[in-house]
Amino acid sequence: MSQNLSEMNLDITIRPNLTTIVTLPPSKSIANRKLLLASLAHQPLKPIATHRLCNDIMSMLNGLQATSGDIIDVDGAGTALRFLAAYWAAREGACVTLTGNQRLRQRPIEPLIEALQNLGADITCLGEVGAAPLLIHGRRLQGKHITMRGDISSQFASALLMIGPIIGGIQLELTGDIMSRPYIDMTIELMKQHGVTVDWQDNTLIVPQGDYMPAPIDIEGDWSAATFWLALQALLPQSHIALRGLSPDSMQGDRRILAIMQQMGMTAQWLEDGTLITDMGHADCCCCSTYADLSGTPDLAPVLVVALCLMGRPFRITGLRTLRHKESNRSEVLRHELAKLGYAITLEGDDAVSWHFATCPGMTHPVIDPHDDHRMAMAFALAAVKHPCLTLLDAHVVDKSYPGFWNDLCLL
Repeated sequence: MSQNLSEMNLDITIRPNLTTIVTLPPSKSIANRKLLLASLAHQPLKPIATHRLCNDIMSMLNGLQATSGDIIDVDGAGTALRFLAAYWAAREGACVTLTGNQRLRQRPIEPLIEALQNLGADITCLGEVGAAPLLIHGRRLQGKHITMRGDISSQFASALLMIGPIIGGIQLELTGDIMSRPYIDMTIELMKQHGVTVDWQDNTLIVPQGDYMPAPIDIEGDWSAATFWLALQALLPQSHIALRGLSPDSMQGDRRILAIMQQMGMTAQWLEDGTLITDMGHADCCCCSTYADLSGTPDLAPVLVVALCLMGRPFRITGLRTLRHKESNRSEVLRHELAKLGYAITLEGDDAVSWHFATCPGMTHPVIDPHDDHRMAMAFALAAVKHPCLTLLDAHVVDKSYPGFWNDLCLL
């Protein structure tokens, strides 16, 4: 197809016997942290070839390379907005404006703003209180003990941790439940690679004063991108899908998708060159229920929920309270769009989603709206396995995290 994805809807057809080798894109969660830490270590930002980078990583890279007086538009990149807010707040003498698209300006950032202001930051909200766009005058921040809720976004904690050493050290106390903890662990591990060790005592993270050391900007493949392919392998057991670029010992939380699939009967083999080969030939009964707490990895929910419905496998998934704050209200979008396919899932408050074979009248030719959410677009692409007349609106949204997705799926 030659159409411009920003101007087209995509009719999706997936071959039932797919044979492909996929080189996965770089992990944006690792890349965004590595780029920020490298900048704080005063090393040149020379990551992998920029043509392989997704929009979110490019937003982070461009934001770090901005100059005082710039307006930095990160579009829909929530990670970039949060990390860059902390970065520029600590750049004494700088002045920038951080902004993004309409959805990003609705996503919560007030706890991070308040924490930074508590450290001495000069941040003004130019629109709604507690939201972008942000006018930031960089100042000399003063590290100290601060308290912040841990149940909204792990990115708030990561942003504060990473600037901690250069502002004199901080003690960050997280109250309540700590969501997406693997991403905080990732931040701590990457900081260690740059010479700073964080001490985590109960709910308090102690960051010492210090300077970052340069470290290689090597970025492994994205386990979040791999989730789609593992789900597709489960749906098409006769297919042969090989994934390149992943690390079996990855610090990425979304690697958990492999363990979940293995519980359903998937087998996995790692080749010497790091290629992952999976097989679903010995899967257990598809009607067995799946239960999962995704408190640490809520971004797995879209692909897992859609895949389980398509597999005809009842489920109850918890730990989803942050989904309403993502690129879309993901729980609600899942309910609305799955209904078009005939699946009536149940939302149990903000924290859980379940399905026990309930159906509803679906569309003969489903037209799926991803609600400007890259993970929704990729998750619902799976539905083409059972619904060959499926059309996806705004297919370009995958550029946020996986710009080569449709090419890898052999649709472009």
